[in-house]
Amino acid sequence: MKRDLSKMTCIEDLRLMAQRKVPKMFYDYADSGSWTERTYRDNTSDFQDIKFRQRILVDMENRSLETKMIGQDVKMPVAIAPTGFTGMQHADGEILAARAAEKFGVPFSLSTMSICSIEDIAENTSAPFWFQLYVMRDREFMENLVKRAQAAQCSALILTVDLQVLGQRHKDIKNGLSAPPKPTIPNMINLATKPEWCMKMLNTKRRTFGNIVGHAKNVTDLSSLSSWTAEQFDPGLSWDDVARIKDLWGGKLILKGVMEPEDAELAVKSGADALVVSNHGGRQLDDTISSIKALPDIVSAVGNDIEVWLDSGIRSGQDILKAWALGARGTMIGRAFLYGLGAYGEEGVTRALEILYKEMDISMAFTGNRNIHDVTRDILIKGTYPTTTD
Repeated sequence: MKRDLSKMTCIEDLRLMAQRKVPKMFYDYADSGSWTERTYRDNTSDFQDIKFRQRILVDMENRSLETKMIGQDVKMPVAIAPTGFTGMQHADGEILAARAAEKFGVPFSLSTMSICSIEDIAENTSAPFWFQLYVMRDREFMENLVKRAQAAQCSALILTVDLQVLGQRHKDIKNGLSAPPKPTIPNMINLATKPEWCMKMLNTKRRTFGNIVGHAKNVTDLSSLSSWTAEQFDPGLSWDDVARIKDLWGGKLILKGVMEPEDAELAVKSGADALVVSNHGGRQLDDTISSIKALPDIVSAVGNDIEVWLDSGIRSGQDILKAWALGARGTMIGRAFLYGLGAYGEEGVTRALEILYKEMDISMAFTGNRNIHDVTRDILIKGTYPTTTD
């Protein structure tokens, strides 16, 4: 039965509900950063420093947020970002989020480290989705991942370029993060307070990394998976690998994790179709700048040569509008949809998208615009937004 989520009026409402419903280790996985979490916090607070110019007595009828991301029609300039452990926020989480995205009209991205597999998403949706690839030392396994994404008719490949080594995430270490949770006394006590999550998880067969278990050599259970993942991320990833992966893939390629203009220029030379300004949600290098502060320099350097998107820190439709005004031609949301998923499953993801859309649409109207393509940085008050450092 469809629930009335009208009282969930902002992403923060969904976050608080997810915190109540999701086991601690998985909630903390989604809602945390690395080291001191300074960059994690700055990603959001730096958006809040940017202020709008309000315009009055302008025609606000027939508004549209519709645009394209790498040639794909989208209802608003948003795609669901690839996030690991999504199926641990809610049973079958990736399937539910993909369905919500398809119905709403925005792209869904599946992580290599997802609980539901590439094939699970293909079997349970009809719209093409995007697949995110981590480069592994096991090149045969990695190439098979690409082939599986091709067989599933994924319409774009996202190559994450900022995770050659794993950031120091204190909460994950202290919680003993694993999928499924290990039967420790603290875990069992916490799970006892999450009966709805437990019941749904008991009713699914998807409880570990579906893209890896049974596909990578000698990975058939949790114990072998743990040692395998610790060894497989490849610190030797280079621009040569990007060219090779692009040739292997043969389709639209998105590079996620670009924070400097020099790297953005190399992304253009690599032949990528889009780049994502992202610091991995503050989960990799701590004490670096926020994504929104990095955006203007990158747009200035390459904005006419490649689609520039933004990820990290988005908690409202106003944040999306600010990113667009500063030159991003798309955004990716991670935590915002995960909160909705953890709170209410597919309906929660839909509600998160509805909230973001309404906030963006109404805010655009108040700045005197009816079409997203007419929005420029003129909607922002000078001195409140980041500019190029030149």
